[in-house]
Amino acid sequence: MPNVMIPFRKMHGLGNDFVVLDGRAADLGLTPRQAAGIADRHFGIGCDQFIVMEPAPAGSDVFMRIRNPDGSEAGACGNATRCIASLVADELGKDRVVVRTIAGELPVERLPGGLWRADMGPARLGWQDVPLREAADTLHVPLALGPVADPAACSMGNPHATFFVDDLDAIPVREIGPRLETHPIFPDRANIGFAQVTSPEHIRLVIWERGAGLTLACGSGACATIVNAHRRGLTGRRATITMPGGDLVMEWREGDGHVLMTGPVATSFTGQLDPAAFGA
Repeated sequence: MPNVMIPFRKMHGLGNDFVVLDGRAADLGLTPRQAAGIADRHFGIGCDQFIVMEPAPAGSDVFMRIRNPDGSEAGACGNATRCIASLVADELGKDRVVVRTIAGELPVERLPGGLWRADMGPARLGWQDVPLREAADTLHVPLALGPVADPAACSMGNPHATFFVDDLDAIPVREIGPRLETHPIFPDRANIGFAQVTSPEHIRLVIWERGAGLTLACGSGACATIVNAHRRGLTGRRATITMPGGDLVMEWREGDGHVLMTGPVATSFTGQLDPAAFGA
């Protein structure tokens, strides 16, 4: 019997790239091992996160399942949220859709100029929310390694810690990123941000992503960064965050505490894959 080929789409937001599959009509039955194989940049298609669109729960337009390159499941991915929203909005002929993840509902709206604004929900600031191993002040987490210390932490549906540094280019991210991601203070591991505030309206950011490593951009990491920067008194509630792949405009809204993220989406190419080629 011939193998069943599955259509896929390769998308990205600021170089943060995704393999997107559509599982809304039928369960694709892909295992974490297969997801990791497809995400492999040498033996698979290659991506920072592997995304499957699934049937929409009540109140939303699509469910987005997110897996990291190591096969682990993630609760949030801001750049992927915009990408999936753009596909569904075009299908439905709408300018506003709701994307559901295991972390909650994320409304996304189309803006002029090919931009999309996602409401990533409220930042959660308690130590249990991040989570941390034990009770601690999330504005000043007792953690230091090499040239970095004293991060602020929060949850955007996934755990984040932000280190504020004077010179981003001097930080050995590849060396200390994986050690900080897996530090015992983070029982579920964490996304690690290294941020240099250049003005009250601008931040440079590099992210070591949990389960993915160094990426060109991280939407939820940008969300955590504007929240933590404002909590520290380093910026206002709105700032442009520049990552290696480009800029996101971020706002931590007063009142409900939701974080708004504005940026572009793109499709790199489409194709078909054979899931049997990536194990079982």
